[in-house]
Amino acid sequence: MTDTNQTLRDLIREELSDLVAIRHDLHAHPELAYREQRTSGVVQEQLAKAGVEIRAGLAGGTGVLGHLPGRHGDAIGLRADMDALPIQEANDLEYRSTCDGVMHACGHDGHTTILIGTARVLARVARNGGLPRPVTFVFQPAEEGGAGAEKMVRDGCLDGRVLGPPVKEMFGLHGWPRIPLGTVGSRPGPMMAAADSFDITITGVGTHAAWPHIGYDPIVAASAVVGALQTIASRNIQALEPVVVSVTQFHAGTTYNIIGDTATLAGTVRTLSPAVQDHAERRLTEIATSVAAGYGCSAEVDYHRGYPPTVNDAGAVETFRSVAEQAFGAGHVVEIEHPVMGGEDFAYYARKVPACFFVLGLIPPGAGNVPDLHQALFNFNDDAIAQGIEMFFRQALR
Repeated sequence: MTDTNQTLRDLIREELSDLVAIRHDLHAHPELAYREQRTSGVVQEQLAKAGVEIRAGLAGGTGVLGHLPGRHGDAIGLRADMDALPIQEANDLEYRSTCDGVMHACGHDGHTTILIGTARVLARVARNGGLPRPVTFVFQPAEEGGAGAEKMVRDGCLDGRVLGPPVKEMFGLHGWPRIPLGTVGSRPGPMMAAADSFDITITGVGTHAAWPHIGYDPIVAASAVVGALQTIASRNIQALEPVVVSVTQFHAGTTYNIIGDTATLAGTVRTLSPAVQDHAERRLTEIATSVAAGYGCSAEVDYHRGYPPTVNDAGAVETFRSVAEQAFGAGHVVEIEHPVMGGEDFAYYARKVPACFFVLGLIPPGAGNVPDLHQALFNFNDDAIAQGIEMFFRQALR
């Protein structure tokens, strides 16, 4: 195949209508983390039809690894996540979610479709002369909090134990409803944050609501803790170091006239460096226990370390940028100025091999604000599928 924009885009165009149908089917049948049996089956069926060798049953049962051999060199890895979110879809679409309370609100249906399309196009090229290097397709479960990437790594998906030679570099993408359709973006260094979570149980002495002075009110203590935790960002961490502390749950009480014995808080802490992460965890525990004690209560803190930061390799980002500028022009490649404080388990691949996580623009021309990720009206833009495939394809054929 002559490596021209037109030839490649003709190949993608030939696959596109079928790929859009696949995306709509996946959108209509979303599955939560580690339950992606149907989605995994669709992936396996599509790869097998394309002549891509596969291994399934990974990462707890639903992960899929595909592979196309190359003439020489180590493999490049391309990744897609498959799981959905526990959100009731609010879109009025012919292909809206058929699963009550579950929807593809983060665009993983689009990511999976893009990687299926990449595999199909690369398989066609492989049949007509072979690929310059091996390509490994990583379809992982449970990005949404389940650390499916970590399980894929543990199962040997990068080190050659499962299929093909070891993967020496990785690329992953995410649909991004904050930059225009037709653009892509990334940055070297930290791209996404560490995502920790916490649970705090505050225990006091319950009493009748008419005479609160008889007991020690855990609700008042917990309310004070919520406010005090914000001083971690404003007073405990150097101003130029990013940190986010968000209390997202507050549960207490059973009825109108009783002050109960306990109140519980839960939330998340986002950081970009191990030192800040350690400091934030320590201060969260100190603040919760000390503030609660000041109100005559006690606090028990359960802090959970989540995904590490996603740190892009500078060389891999330069490869991404070079490929994107050659394909689409420098005006369609944006620098993501600041790290995103959301978490992403692509971090586990980036800890093992040089990697680049990049974003794919979704905002249609002329549109203002569009529904964001994790919102009930979000819908992946089908018009971005072709560009996502082209980015993956060109990275694989460098």
